[in-house]
Amino acid sequence: MRQLLVASRPVSWVNTAYPFAAAYVMATREVDARLVVGTLFFLIPYNLLMYGINDVFDYESDLANPRKGGVEGALLDRRLHRTTLLAAVLLPVPFVAYLVAVGSPVSWAVLAFSLFAVVAYSAPRLRFKERPVLDSLTSSTHFVSPALYGLVLAGEPIGRGAWIILAAFFVWGGASQAFGAVQDVVPDRAGGIASVATVLGARTTVRLAIASYLAAGLLLLAVPWPGPLASVLVLPYAALAWPYRSVPDADAALANRGWRRFLGVNYVVGFLVTQLLIWSALA
Repeated sequence: MRQLLVASRPVSWVNTAYPFAAAYVMATREVDARLVVGTLFFLIPYNLLMYGINDVFDYESDLANPRKGGVEGALLDRRLHRTTLLAAVLLPVPFVAYLVAVGSPVSWAVLAFSLFAVVAYSAPRLRFKERPVLDSLTSSTHFVSPALYGLVLAGEPIGRGAWIILAAFFVWGGASQAFGAVQDVVPDRAGGIASVATVLGARTTVRLAIASYLAAGLLLLAVPWPGPLASVLVLPYAALAWPYRSVPDADAALANRGWRRFLGVNYVVGFLVTQLLIWSALA
């Protein structure tokens, strides 16, 4: 149980549950069974599916990665690989069954696409995480699709402002995955794993991430008030990446310092986003 818990990345649970819950509540203004079940699904089963598969099929490369074995990813005992895959696949089943039962065909399609992206990122043959640029796009989908699903499950029309917010969130997510990949340039290359960072190089990837963060902020300027205030919330992320804009590939592991700060900043920014959502709801 401890290994499964670590494999699900508890520090990141909120990153998928929150987008769904926030989108659903902002669309419906209600707390109901669909919200509770959906939030629980995106809190634990969804993350175990995503990261459990990743930890099993990345085991060989993770052995050479000093980051693994803690908050940034489990180093699963080989004897637990089968158990992890079974738990990752079976735990979501009752949640998905309920969500399908209470959803619409459009919500089924969004949920199916979200689950496909989760599996395709790490599963053999597909391995989107080893397809540069597609790795960043798929990773961003992991976090944006729960928000889109929340809006679709709510059954309300998705307005222009919501689409812009989703687009900004997607750009932010791609930037975050790319910046996170920088710290693994050396072990990934040693393990024969391709990524946006191994192809573009550390410094180019960091600069691309900074530019993408700023682009996400510019997109948010186009949403209704008080939404534009959220544009400043991308600045802490750009600031975290800035010191590594010229890091050479050989020293790419230094970016881990920025990534660890990123994990903490997410909670602070999430709190501020919550205040903006409350303000917007009351406006």
